Order: sequence, then C-alpha cells, then structure tokens
Amino acid sequence: MGNVDIFVSRTKYRIKISFLFCIFAARMIKKREIELLAPAKNYDSGVAAINHGADAVYIAAQSFGAREAAGNLMQDIEKLARYAHRYYAKVYLVLNTILYDNELEPAKQIIEQAYSSGCDAAIIQDMGLLEMDLPPIPLFASTQTHNYNIDKIKFLESVGFQRIILARELSLNQIAEIHSQTNIDLETFVHGALCVSYSGQCYMSCSATGRSANRGVCAQFCRLPYNLVNEKGEVLQSNKHLLSLKDLNLSGYLEDLMNAGISSFKIEGRLKDISYVKNITALYRKELDKLLKNNTTYKKASSGTVELSFEPDAERSFSRGFTDYFMNGRVKSMASFDSPKSVGQYIGTVNSLRDNFFTIKSDIHLNNGDGICFIDKSGALQGTRVNRAEGDRVFPLSMKGITTGTKIYRNHDFQFDKKLDGESAVRQINADISIEITETAIIIKAIDEDGITVNLNYLQTGDLATNKDKALDTLKTQLTKTGGTLFIVNNVDIKGDNVYFYPASQINAWRRELIDLLDKQREQKYKQPSVEIKCNTIPYPDTELNYTANISNKLAEQFYRSYGVTSIEKAFEIDKSGNTLMFNRYCIKYEMDMCPSKQNGKPTGNLYLQHNKHCFKLIFDCKNCEMRIEKLD
Repeated sequence: MGNVDIFVSRTKYRIKISFLFCIFAARMIKKREIELLAPAKNYDSGVAAINHGADAVYIAAQSFGAREAAGNLMQDIEKLARYAHRYYAKVYLVLNTILYDNELEPAKQIIEQAYSSGCDAAIIQDMGLLEMDLPPIPLFASTQTHNYNIDKIKFLESVGFQRIILARELSLNQIAEIHSQTNIDLETFVHGALCVSYSGQCYMSCSATGRSANRGVCAQFCRLPYNLVNEKGEVLQSNKHLLSLKDLNLSGYLEDLMNAGISSFKIEGRLKDISYVKNITALYRKELDKLLKNNTTYKKASSGTVELSFEPDAERSFSRGFTDYFMNGRVKSMASFDSPKSVGQYIGTVNSLRDNFFTIKSDIHLNNGDGICFIDKSGALQGTRVNRAEGDRVFPLSMKGITTGTKIYRNHDFQFDKKLDGESAVRQINADISIEITETAIIIKAIDEDGITVNLNYLQTGDLATNKDKALDTLKTQLTKTGGTLFIVNNVDIKGDNVYFYPASQINAWRRELIDLLDKQREQKYKQPSVEIKCNTIPYPDTELNYTANISNKLAEQFYRSYGVTSIEKAFEIDKSGNTLMFNRYCIKYEMDMCPSKQNGKPTGNLYLQHNKHCFKLIFDCKNCEMRIEKLD
C-alpha cells in the first residue's frame, strides 16, 4: 500500500486489516486439506496411484492434454473416477494445451463428457474456454499459464478459477507472499522432471521443428547437447547438456510448503512407467502421513490407510539426479550437463579392475540383473548390466569404459522393480463395528473414518452360548475378516446382557451384507464438486499482451479484451515473429561460475548455444537475474 492510500483512508486501512484477520482466523479454525496429486498415464497407472496413497490423480483424454502419448478414452476416465471416489479421492482432467478456433468446440465437448463421467476438475491453459458455456466443473489454472505474478494470480482467482498451479521457479518466500494475498487453493510440483524455461514460455521446439510445447508435442530441445561458444568463436563447453535440469525433489520441504500455503503437492510423470508412480506416490504419502498425524492445522484430503510391501526410495526410480531448484533462492548444480537420461542411485567408486570384474566399496549391495551406468573418460554416459555380484566384486556384461576411479550408479534395481511388479500396496478405509444383542433382535452398526454409518437389524435366532468367551471371540474374529474389501475393521464393540452362539457362516453373511451396504453408502454420499463461474469487471493487470500470453483463438482474445486488454499479439504458434524462444530463471552463467556478480563485474561478451545446424543467442538480464534464449536473424 502506497503513502497516498494510507493518507486517503486510515479507516479503509483498518477495515482491510480486520478483514485479513478474519480470513486468517477462519483458516486457523478450519483444518486445511492437504492433497497428494499423482500422475495417471492410463487407468492402470491411476489405480496404482490411488492404491499407493494419492488423494487425487490427473489424467488426459484423447486430445488437448499436453502429452501426446498419454491420451485416454473417456470410459476409462469414468472407470477411474468411480474407483477413486470410493476413497473420496479425486480425478482431474488435463486439457492444458492452447487451442485453435476449430478446436474450441471439441475441447468443450471433452470437458462436458469429463464432468458427466465424474471428473472433479479440469486443468486448463486456454482462456477461450471461459467464454464458452461449460458445465459447472471447477477449473484449475495450469502452470502453463505462467503463474508467477501475484496480480495475475489475483485476477485468475477473480474470474472463477478454483486453484492455481504455481510456477516451479517460485521460492518458499514467494509462495508464502502469494498465499498471504489470495484465498485460492495453491498447488505446486514437488517431484519429477523440470522444464528449464518458465512453463508455457518456451518456443524453441516450435521455432526449430514446428512441434509446439504449448500444443503437447515438444521436441525437448532443452535435453540436447550443445556447444557453448563466445563471440570470438571459442568453444567454452563442448557437447554438454547445458539446458538439461536435474529432477525436482522437495520431499524434505513438505512441512515448509504447507506452512507457506500449499494445499496440493503434485508429482510430475504422466509418461513415466507404473513402477515410478507406485514408488514416488508411496514415498510422498509416507512423508505426508508423518506430518499430518495428530496435526491440528492440516488434514488428509481423502480416506484410507496404505500398507506397503516395500520401502519407497526416490533414487530407485527414474531420475537425472535431484535438485530443490529455487526453493531457497538461486543455487548451483541445478543442471545435469553429462546426460539427460536417468542416472539413478550412486553406488560407489571402482577400486580395482580384473579381466571380467571390478571391485567397489559400498554400503549398497548390487544384485544380479541390476542396470548400472557411469560417465566415461569422454564425458558420455555408458551403461551395462550386472551379470553377477559377489560381495565387493561386480561382474558386468561389459567392462568397456570402466576404469579405476569410475563412479558407478544403479539406474535399474532388479529386485526393487520385481517387488513393484506385483501387488505392492493395499489401501483400506478404517471402520468400527458395534453389535447390540437382545433377546429378540440383533442390531449391527458400522461407521467408517468419514462418519458414514449403516445399520442392519435381524431377528434373534441364536441359542445362549455355553462358552461365552469363545462365542464372543468368534463373533469379533469373523466380523473383522474384511480382507479383499474396501474396509479394515479396527474395533468390534459388543453390547448385551446375554451371549448367544451364532455359526461362523451366519456371522460372515452379516459382515458381507454390512460391508457391502457401507460401500454403497459411501458411493451415494460422495459429492462431485460443482462451481458456477460468474462474470465480473475486474481489469487484467496489463493492457498489452505479446505472444507469450499464448492467445491462439478468437474467444481467448475476446476474453482478454473484455477485461481491458487493448493490444494483443497472436500466439507464437500462429505468428512466429517473436524473437525470444525461451524465458528462464535458470542461468548458464551462474551454473558455470561465470556470473558477473562473481567476476567483479567483468563482462563475458555474447554467448551462443550450438547444436548441429541450430544456433541460439543467450541474453542475460542480470538486473532481474534471468536468462533468455533468442533465435539468430
């Protein structure tokens, strides 16, 4: 608030403070739900995510999902929604590409079908959709909308979005600042692959190949090897993956992120295999459960307890090495210069060599069939398979490239993946059963962890038990045999003046009927979220938008003009005249100790990236600590 605002209205200022206090108090009184959001490439992957602890999954239909190889039939999405809703978990439709005019109606139809199929929200990028008559499905603003600026986030909240998926580049302090000035749900990525550019702000692939990242067909120019060349033509780095970032891992920041205002923790990976989904989902579920246990401020967003048959470990799934990115501000070692491929778990350093084996000292035991990799003397990533491991002796399929001092990594854990191939988790909902026995009736009641209750009444048919303890034990034992069902019964409370004997078959029939009734009652009680978006007149923060706003259809243009934007450029995919191809917070100079702030202001001259016939110019905005990549004229 500026000096003028304070001078004009002290009363207004006090009212604002009081209003903010009320919001804060309301947030403190009501527990905030904390959601673990996992990727679903398909139905099987989505079920695996739910079984391993996800509170929600995100999945794409056959079109417009930003991952061309991860589309699904609507009947499979509907099937997944029914499965997820049994645990009161949610399913979000991903429809976050930009759209052309002829695609708006098909996109709208997909959203309508998704809502009818039980989807709980739609993740979108294209604002043209808000100009259409959509069903009352909650809308989430994709990270592709470049959610970095507080004013823009406030605008998106005001026009009806129910959640903002934040830019990955934000720090903890920036997230907390956004949360303090908004009331909208905030989601952030906590694990998986990182785009080196601000999401939605990369046009390298489209410029060079016609394959647009904003259309879901990125050619991943950020994962290619480049030469870094100065203006004199000198090669400063040769054949290195200078734009390829390590993978994000914020498993150690979950409590900090909750306190900063995050409600949904998102795992990247709709193209990853099912073992990755199982392992990483289980890892974050385990960490969140520790934090949420007996917590008075936050609570889990879905139901059920997960029992794992393995110990989750992030290093045993696909990774390029890990970084916490900008969580605590700018740090070094964000990139993986040697390779864009999975390196995996560090094992140790080669001590000695023989003709067909090498020795390595490590606390980690390699297994027959493991995949190992290493960087050879030329700087290239090489890999082979372990034929046999005996103590510190490793007999690989090939010894080529392995030398004394070579650092060995395991990028395929044979035994670990074998565990994940089968049923590696069971998720059940906690329930209690009470039974009241009188001379004329038997009343059985079940109540689950969400307070959903069902009752069954039967006429008394039993005989008085001669062995009361045995009869009670049989009753309790049979009523808790809920294996293979949605529920796990933790407690059976029996009330009655007399103890009767009932055959085990009779008790089992009661239990099956009770559990089936409870399951159906849960299904009936589930409420699909519904939101009506109303028009308003709040202005967009800017009156001019260039191609980075990704406006690719008439309705999107109409949307922005209705909120006061007067000058609009077409999306890069339509008019490729934009010169800057990538906008980055990541900086090659900083990563390579070439930052002017560390060189006493010494200029480095112009720098370029070269890959085969492609050459790009690097522009460094040191004032804002950002880097741009531009095409050469």
